[in-house]
Amino acid sequence: MDIVELVDKFGFTTVMVVGLGYFVYFVWQTITNKIDPAVDDMKKTIIRLTDALRLLDQDMIRLKEKVLTIEKLKDGEEKKAGRKGTAIRKK
Repeated sequence: MDIVELVDKFGFTTVMVVGLGYFVYFVWQTITNKIDPAVDDMKKTIIRLTDALRLLDQDMIRLKEKVLTIEKLKDGEEKKAGRKGTAIRKK
């Protein structure tokens, strides 16, 4: 059947309501079958990436603390060596 015949037989509003109903059904099925699973996968990926980022951030903080500690120890050793060098020179 042609759309013109359907409009003539059932009326414009009835044919448009059926067409809109099909459109809503098609969109609903597309969202349910394709988009929702993809969004769920993306959520899982985002959670994994966020966890990895937090771990890397914690590692960077630990490394920074280690570097600062090593720098303090080196400065302390240099100061001690500098004092010993001046003490030896005075003698």
